[in-house]
Amino acid sequence: MKLAKYIAISVIAVLITISILIRVPQVQDRLIEGLAQDALNNPTILPEDSLTAVVCGSRSPFPTPGRAEACILIKAGENYFVVDSGDGSVANLRNWRIPIKNVRVLLTHLHSDHISDLNDLHQATWVAQSRTKKLDVYGPKGVESVTKGFEEAFKADYQFRNEHHGDELAPLDVAGFDPHPIDLSNPVIINEGDLKVTAFEVSHEPVEPALGYRFDYKGRSIVISGDTRYSENIIKVANEADVLFHEAQANHILKILEDMSNRLGMPLRAKIFKDILSYHTTPEEAAKLANLAKVDHLVFYHLVPAPINKIASRIFLRGVNDIRQEWTISKDGTTVSLPIGSNAIIISKIN
Repeated sequence: MKLAKYIAISVIAVLITISILIRVPQVQDRLIEGLAQDALNNPTILPEDSLTAVVCGSRSPFPTPGRAEACILIKAGENYFVVDSGDGSVANLRNWRIPIKNVRVLLTHLHSDHISDLNDLHQATWVAQSRTKKLDVYGPKGVESVTKGFEEAFKADYQFRNEHHGDELAPLDVAGFDPHPIDLSNPVIINEGDLKVTAFEVSHEPVEPALGYRFDYKGRSIVISGDTRYSENIIKVANEADVLFHEAQANHILKILEDMSNRLGMPLRAKIFKDILSYHTTPEEAAKLANLAKVDHLVFYHLVPAPINKIASRIFLRGVNDIRQEWTISKDGTTVSLPIGSNAIIISKIN
């Protein structure tokens, strides 16, 4: 009894001491130094010689806590790519401290939830990053208008930062974007030694063209569907790929949301749910497609609506296990690494 009393008094004394100390400026400064050292010295290091994908945004425009809009980071050796840059995705990349100053951007299409963070990505790779050229942005017809619009909107910002920081930190000659419209008659958009990136068309009418991308690096392969209905073209392009990242929309959930919106007197919201029922691919359809393409692993992303917990995930994925077993439903931070010279598929998560 006396020992318990002594321990309790000691704990209280320690807590009081800590409470007093953290009010002292010198102690506060030491705490800040420790936090800053951790932030600056502990970036997320992805595997060196591998083909790796990190989901930097896993949701659709429907907001879901803890999830950003569509984004996948690809690392192929020393090459970095960001496929789409939806709202919140660049904050994820910054929080994870992934070094991306030499990144190239690939846009699947020009919906807002795939491009809204494009300027944030520009800023993250420009100021104090020693970037040697404007940010390369590949995408469908219209990508020039998008990048020009961002440049016009942030023209003053570029100038102010340059005036404040100077050319060493914010050089104006590399501020902005270098757009590369993709011509599908020449679908191989990058062919650099062991690395090949191929664009292909998917079905997302009235969005035309909407694109997906295949990455091949030293015998490993990743395919990203972008937004699409069930598309036979993906089966062809993804044939025997290691991993397919495919969007997924749970129509059985959306139908309930449509009916509920009508009952609650929200006809415009109900129309949105109805309109998109034929706009995307269901999880079961994506599983069937992955089987036909003979891919080793399927990762669901751009989830509509993104599940908020394990129970919601089970409901979202209803019927998938009856079709295929090798699949993962992504969260922000889901990482898939394909080591070179191996058939291994390593799945982890950045916290």
